[in-house]
Amino acid sequence: MPHEPLTLDADAVRTWSSLTLTALGRAREDIDAINVYPVADADTGTNLYLTACSAARELEAAFGNTGDVSEGTAPAAGSDESSDADATSLAVAVRAYAHGALIGARGNSGTIFAQLLRGVADVLGGEPRGAASGGLLAGALARAAESAYQAVAHPVEGTMLTVAAAAARAAGTADAAAASAADVARAAYDGARAALAETPGQLAALGRAGVVDAGGCGVVAVLGALWQALSGQEVALEPVRGRAVAVPARPQPCAEEPDGPGYEVIYLLEAPETAVDTLRAALDGLGDSLVVVGGDGLWNVHVHVDDPGAAVEAGVVAGRPYRIRITHFGDERRRARTERAQRAVVAVVQGEGLAGLCQEAGATTVLVLPGEPPAAAEIAAAVRRAHAREVVLLPGGTEQRAAATAAAEAARADGVRVAVIPTRSAVQGLAALAVHDPEAAFDEDVVAMTAAAGATRHGELAIAERQSFTSAGICQAGDVLGLIDGDVAVIGSALAETAEAVLERMLGSGGELVTLVLGPEVPDALAARLEAYVQHGHLAVDTLTYRGGRYSAPLLIGVE
Repeated sequence: MPHEPLTLDADAVRTWSSLTLTALGRAREDIDAINVYPVADADTGTNLYLTACSAARELEAAFGNTGDVSEGTAPAAGSDESSDADATSLAVAVRAYAHGALIGARGNSGTIFAQLLRGVADVLGGEPRGAASGGLLAGALARAAESAYQAVAHPVEGTMLTVAAAAARAAGTADAAAASAADVARAAYDGARAALAETPGQLAALGRAGVVDAGGCGVVAVLGALWQALSGQEVALEPVRGRAVAVPARPQPCAEEPDGPGYEVIYLLEAPETAVDTLRAALDGLGDSLVVVGGDGLWNVHVHVDDPGAAVEAGVVAGRPYRIRITHFGDERRRARTERAQRAVVAVVQGEGLAGLCQEAGATTVLVLPGEPPAAAEIAAAVRRAHAREVVLLPGGTEQRAAATAAAEAARADGVRVAVIPTRSAVQGLAALAVHDPEAAFDEDVVAMTAAAGATRHGELAIAERQSFTSAGICQAGDVLGLIDGDVAVIGSALAETAEAVLERMLGSGGELVTLVLGPEVPDALAARLEAYVQHGHLAVDTLTYRGGRYSAPLLIGVE
């Protein structure tokens, strides 16, 4: 039955975002499985999905929805629930969508995806009428492909760039016949599918593995979602493994690929455009797969290097890098080649030092940045990276528990057995990890870890940002707050004295082991003072001290 084409407005962009999440979520594992270029690390589908999640969150915020984003959360175009779109223009929607992708781009594919959306926003964001024609959409897709090529230092054909360019050419041909936006989207989708099927003959790595380009699969999924949003018609489900794409049941490309740089470095960068030109030249000399996207003073930088420190330092020279992510490819390549482990632990932690401690104990980690709790999709991706049949999930704090629970549900749908330990602090997670026994039965291991976490009282020192009423009285900006089990128990003026007061209260009901986790700005002298304080007043109590590293709280205290 024919459908009336829908208007390309803010509402349609919201629907496109929701359908994109659904499409990428459905295809994620298949896309991961055929990921052989530029690095065979089996994460292209996951990176595209996480980038789309970030884009969707920013878009929903533009509509006044600040909740977590998952597949299918946005209302369908034309529904009663989408009435908020009247207050949100097309320009605001597409710019928010592109900005969300920029700040949350993951991997090579996600970074290019973000630039494609920016190209679309550059054109549609200037539309004053609140809705775009087929001609304007064709121009937006052309601008998207052009800007993506410009963002990649050394473009290679047979990749998602090729697929995006073919889609833009097909959209331009459709526009010549004065087509609607839905018709243009359909032409772009069909052009992308045809181009994707040709990629094995354009790129040797794909041809050897017998697969199409993984990033190109993502482009097809995104364009299919766009056509569905504008036409109201269902996109036919096409498996990634099929005759048209000629993918074997279990491609094993990793062993064939030559060794490249050992690390992937990604960061956001605040810098002027002139400095970014110099940065591109510097990073191009350090490694490969260089992609720099963004503009207007905010950039997302992606590069593969052997010296990640030098890549970050180049960003410091150019401006202010932040949200820095460094991934060692050796771990990813080994994971892509191996069968599932029986059991793994996934820990959500705030602090690079804490993440290192958990990794040394064998856990897969999700690093929490201050004020930016991870979304359920990010935790779910970590569960997939753990590559195990059974997973014990340590959410780290109460603010992460809802996202961890949602991630666990998603993993269970994929056939993974998951248990969430109700930890309220990182020190409870460390206590649980200390008794983890992968050889024990799953239920026995979960019970032991839960008991260890529950037997650990947790304290924390924080600095008050403003005057406020607390359970211990009124605090002023700059005061040191001593929290015990989540409640403010002590208000002090100095870190050491406040820490001693918190320790005394926590040890008042007994204890055998004190764990101290020091923040990056806390001197070693404080640790020595607190250790001496415990030894002097509680001879039978042992003390362990760790460095929480960057992003950790000033001081965490655990008493078991």
